Amino acid sequence: MKTSAQTIRFDAPLSLVKEWTILRLPEAASRQLSSRGQVAVTGTINGHELQAVLEPDGYWGHWLRIDDTLQAATGLSAGDTAVLEIHPTKIWPEPVVPKDFADALGQAPQKVKEKWQDITPMARWEWIRWVNATSNNDTRAIRIEKSISKLNGKYRRPCCFNLAACTEPYVAKNARLILPEEAVAA
Repeated sequence: MKTSAQTIRFDAPLSLVKEWTILRLPEAASRQLSSRGQVAVTGTINGHELQAVLEPDGYWGHWLRIDDTLQAATGLSAGDTAVLEIHPTKIWPEPVVPKDFADALGQAPQKVKEKWQDITPMARWEWIRWVNATSNNDTRAIRIEKSISKLNGKYRRPCCFNLAACTEPYVAKNARLILPEEAVAA
């Protein structure tokens, strides 16, 4: 198990996958992380502060979306190489709860609302990840309903899904991150 004081330094190119700019961690950097699933990190990217949750890529590695805000702050864009110094941390940022899931939580029994507040931010990230891991609206609705039901029962975390899979449907195919060279060929 790696400690939160560990610093991982690396350079990595930014690539386009569909319209998203992403950074895949080099294999050696990913191997230094304590999990093949999501990992919360702090540090810097090209000297700018960074707090993020690294996503699994489905190949036992990790990736990070470089959104418009981060691109503007760092001056980076697809094709550039970023310099990162990251530190795994046990302090997870609060996830953004999608509106449909937030609405369901708002209408849920009090027990569910209390459990949602009581579970860790990491567990909340996992629930949201499981709900988001489909592009099918019917499946998504079923997952939200099951999440509320499980939270109303004994569960504090979703079960039975591969935490090392890439669960972002926009940039994944078969639970793996679409690689930049595959995105160009598509």
